[in-house]
Amino acid sequence: MSEREGAIVQIQEGNMSRHDLQTSEPVAAIGEGGFLGFLLTPDFTETGQAYGFYTYEANGVILNRLVMLTHEQESWTESEILLDQIPGANVHNGGRLAIGPDEMLYVTTGDAGEGELSQNQESLAGKILRLTLDGEVPDDNPLPGSYIYTLGHRNSQGLAWNSNGELYSSEHGPSGNPVGGHDEINLITAGSNYGWPEILGDEEQEGMELPIYHSGETAIAPSGISFDEQDQLYMATLRGEKLYRFNTEDASLSVALEDEGRLRDVRVHNGKVYIITNNTDGRGNPGETDDRLLVME
Repeated sequence: MSEREGAIVQIQEGNMSRHDLQTSEPVAAIGEGGFLGFLLTPDFTETGQAYGFYTYEANGVILNRLVMLTHEQESWTESEILLDQIPGANVHNGGRLAIGPDEMLYVTTGDAGEGELSQNQESLAGKILRLTLDGEVPDDNPLPGSYIYTLGHRNSQGLAWNSNGELYSSEHGPSGNPVGGHDEINLITAGSNYGWPEILGDEEQEGMELPIYHSGETAIAPSGISFDEQDQLYMATLRGEKLYRFNTEDASLSVALEDEGRLRDVRVHNGKVYIITNNTDGRGNPGETDDRLLVME
């Protein structure tokens, strides 16, 4: 598990250890920035490598980068920069990493507080990116020579595939600017434009996709998502402080867990649902035992 200030926690047979993270630039844990994305490579047991996504500051400018990390003894070290100078800010840095069934690496980026960047095909901000596992541009990406897979995102926070190989994402809406809520779940297809900041909620515009769900004027701040064996989508929420179960067939939402505070991430694995609380992120009300890793059967 990654920690925003720049550490990686390992839990093995009930024992927890915190390992230092050595990066080529100091991790800038400011606002919503910091050490955000962390994902083990498919061959981690042989190579000790993982992908990382973190915020840093250079000459007064906040940026994000995607890197390769190597685990040695009780520390992690940045061994290669795969993608650099992704726009960053105190807010909206994205940072979710996931490997798809096509064995490609997917990366979410936020709009860095500048919505117009989400529509700019020359900018990596406000996008879902797709890379080979070596960090190259795949030959079959929608825009030749570009990492961009989809555009028009505000701040996507979750990526998950169902059993049919369909990709879904969760995304933060404006939460009061210009209107409240409108957090989204989107069905992601290659080359599509998801509208931010041109359309919101049920608004329509030619060439732009509507979300399969949005929260209306209620802000729930969706974060990590994960499918179970029945293709029910679990979604952790921060402001909503609930774990939701979303039925993609009828777009219905039900509560699977509540009363644990802000929830940052969820992962379904071997029939169990793992949830990370995030009450110590500066916006919650932490208890003496926060933050916690929870397990539901």
